Amino acid sequence: MQYIYLHGFASSPQSAKARDLGDRFAQLNSPLLIPDLNQGDFTHLTLTRQLQQVESLLPDNEVPVTLIGSSFGGLAAAWFGQQHPQVQRLILLAPAFGFLSHWLPKLGQAQVQQWQKTGFLSVYHHGEDRMLPLSYQFVEDAAQYQEEQLQCPVPTLILHGRHDEVIPIEASIHYARTRPWVTLVELNSNHALTDVMDEIWEVIQKFCLRAVFTP
Repeated sequence: MQYIYLHGFASSPQSAKARDLGDRFAQLNSPLLIPDLNQGDFTHLTLTRQLQQVESLLPDNEVPVTLIGSSFGGLAAAWFGQQHPQVQRLILLAPAFGFLSHWLPKLGQAQVQQWQKTGFLSVYHHGEDRMLPLSYQFVEDAAQYQEEQLQCPVPTLILHGRHDEVIPIEASIHYARTRPWVTLVELNSNHALTDVMDEIWEVIQKFCLRAVFTP
């Protein structure tokens, strides 16, 4: 089994969750592959580019893959699992379902229109700890992905904080409601989830064992 972790939007492989999970998998002698989804060019980031990048990382010989995705990386993981049968499990941490519908209203109509007009928006990048421009192509590309099409029954574990201030937990509740292959675990945390990593790890281990031994 190959384990791959997809970090969130404007984050990096050095995020707290990525490093925490990387250390935990290392202790089990199961390396966690954590690609840099910024690819040195955050400005031209798109969901499509991320999916293409992950595809290039798939192991040869049809080795099964477990994808772990955080926030926007969780959204990318869900779409990748839809497209690639090599993915046998999905673990989504506060997945960014409905990302544009949550983010764009916070920017406000005037700022979104200015972004569309100029082509670029200055965004704080947590991984870089600085403001970076993001192309409006990010929005145009993401709008093509309609989440009702995510219907491939890949065993999926979602862990989401009840107090998530970025992606409300209702987004995951709605997603899981009509997909019986999805298990949703609600946590007493916010979007970062960094204060419940022990609990997350315990649930991940149980899920992986169950997914392996359940016919």
